[in-house]
Amino acid sequence: MKKSVFSLAAIAVLFVALVNFTSCEKDEGKLPNISFKTGAGYTAADKTVNSGDTVMVGINASKSEGEDVLKTLNISKSVDNGASTTVQNVTIPTSQEDSYSGDFNLVAGAAGHTEKYSFTVTNRDGLTNTVSLTLTVQ
Repeated sequence: MKKSVFSLAAIAVLFVALVNFTSCEKDEGKLPNISFKTGAGYTAADKTVNSGDTVMVGINASKSEGEDVLKTLNISKSVDNGASTTVQNVTIPTSQEDSYSGDFNLVAGAAGHTEKYSFTVTNRDGLTNTVSLTLTVQ
């Protein structure tokens, strides 16, 4: 009798474990939100500029899921489709982990080149989202 009670208890435990295991789906996560600020004074799209010009780019970023707060913003630059290099890496303050807003001044380099700037926000889970624009320097 003890054997059958033990067997039933073991089967019940295995059944509960199996139900719990199969009902837990992996959360694929949603990418954080990011967009350029628009309006007077902001550059939010590809643009032709003169060497040495300063353009202001504004970024709005926000979390897309409750627990997946924002952690970093990376600004990288690629000249003439070359390798990207980091221009600035921002650790997002705790007070702005739900919604981050920042303005950045970019100075155009040498004439005759194109400069692609990418702004990449990363959330707590390591998911990223990017917006980019290209400056054609004359």
